[in-house]
Amino acid sequence: MSNGGFHSGQVLARDHGLSRASVFNLLRLAQDMGLRIHAVRGRGYRLADAAEWLDAQAVAQALGPLADVYSLQVLDSIDSTNTALMQAALAGAPSGRVVCAEHQFSGKGRRGRQWHDTLGGSLAFSVLWRFDEGIQSLGGLSLAAGLAVARALNRHSRYAVKLKWPNDVLVDFRKLAGILIEIQGDIHGPSLAVVGIGLNVRLGSKQREAIDQAVVDLSEMAVQTGRNQLLAACLQELHVVIEILRQQGFRALRSEWEALHAHAGQPVMLSLPNGEKVSGVAAGVDDTGAFLLCNEQGEYVTYNGAEISLRPAGRRA
Repeated sequence: MSNGGFHSGQVLARDHGLSRASVFNLLRLAQDMGLRIHAVRGRGYRLADAAEWLDAQAVAQALGPLADVYSLQVLDSIDSTNTALMQAALAGAPSGRVVCAEHQFSGKGRRGRQWHDTLGGSLAFSVLWRFDEGIQSLGGLSLAAGLAVARALNRHSRYAVKLKWPNDVLVDFRKLAGILIEIQGDIHGPSLAVVGIGLNVRLGSKQREAIDQAVVDLSEMAVQTGRNQLLAACLQELHVVIEILRQQGFRALRSEWEALHAHAGQPVMLSLPNGEKVSGVAAGVDDTGAFLLCNEQGEYVTYNGAEISLRPAGRRA
């Protein structure tokens, strides 16, 4: 159905060895997963929006010389790309393994939330990196990953893509992409990180309604670039920033991250894990990626931790 033409239920059933009822139920499931399908009596079914399905070969071609750096696995559906890749990592998968899926049934978001995606309208993938320096060397990893995604998207968007600490990608203060980092290993020995990225390409109305914050997608931004090229662009930039992070630490990326900081110099509120709320002015980040807050006393205080939530004062985040 990706060719945009109508396909009769009878032909779909015959070509795939299914009953007409099974075809109907599958198309209804696809709609629940975010696909818009036009049904016309006497003509059949067609996709309302053109869909480019993920293709490992197309991604490898777009990666060029970096194709050998990554090992890409494309799945139709899965509970969570992060969960699948972490299991593979613990079983010995090498650095550079990538798992991407057309649809996640239980996609992971930050702070225990669910990531909502649309079949054919999201880009959900996870990348594995292994490090010899230990977990203590991974400060700023989520910020570096966000920077890589922003770099890739700013190549293709006329709207400025910005960053929200610690791991959201925004356009006009609406969420375009999110990043979830899961780490295993020793403080000073070998460690690994699974970096999960979810990008809104074309969200369905049901998915938008399920999200409890303002969101935007690439379709709304009139970005025409296909998902395979976008995935390759993200992987290219991730390779660059990870190598910089390995060799020089986050300090080498700090100024570029701050240049894209959506809330720079603005009043913000931090919600801490103990329930305390702290107000002040966003003053950037330090060399480790910790958030810098200028508090009401004019003092600069650093905050770090995956359980801290940042909200702009007076604006929905």
